[in-house]
Order: sequence, then C-alpha cells, then structure tokens
Amino acid sequence: MENVVLIIHLLLALGLIAAVLLQRSEGGGLGMGGGGGGGAVSGRAAATALTKLTWILAIAFICTSITLTVISAQKSSGSSVFDGSLLPPSDTGTPAAPSIPLGSDLLPPSAADSAPLVPSAE
Repeated sequence: MENVVLIIHLLLALGLIAAVLLQRSEGGGLGMGGGGGGGAVSGRAAATALTKLTWILAIAFICTSITLTVISAQKSSGSSVFDGSLLPPSDTGTPAAPSIPLGSDLLPPSAADSAPLVPSAE
C-alpha cells in the first residue's frame, strides 16, 4: 500500500513540476503559444485550465503527503528509538578498559634526564 501511494506521489510531483513550468510567467517562461487568435485555447483559457490543473495536482500532492505520513506513523507506532529495539544487542558484562602499552617512549621524561622536551633540528 505504501509503495502504491509513494508511486502516485512521485507522479503527482512530476506532473506538478510540468504544470508550473508550462504556465506563462512575466517573462514568457516555458509557456508555448497562447499568443494570438481567439478560440478555445486562447491565452486566457489556457491560463485558466493550467491554473485549475495546478491546483488539482497540488491538492492531490498534499493528500498523498499526508497519507504517507499517516502510514509511516502507523508502521512505527509500536517502536521507539529509546526502546533499544533498533540498537544491536550488547553484552551484559562491563567492557574491559583498553590496555595501553607502557613503554619508556610513552612516559614523560624524568627529572634526572637532561634531554630536551623538544626534538633537536639536526
């Protein structure tokens, strides 16, 4: 069901984009024709039809958006991020502290050392 609504939603989005791009804007836009002559497909009639089509597609797009939200909320109503069901199972024991090698090169120099703390530029 969710996939069907999602496909319809995507088709509506593409149709809405096409309807908006075909409308005549201030500078002409992608609106083809509509300039001269009378008849059923005059500039005013085409604008009205495209406006109505845009409104219908926009309302259908919003309806499918709400439907997808409701379907998604119903699917996840029994689980929460804080439940821990989405996290991988962990061991019940306490993790051991990582072992750090304590070699002489990792310790700070003692007070008896006369070596400088900054390496020499030789």
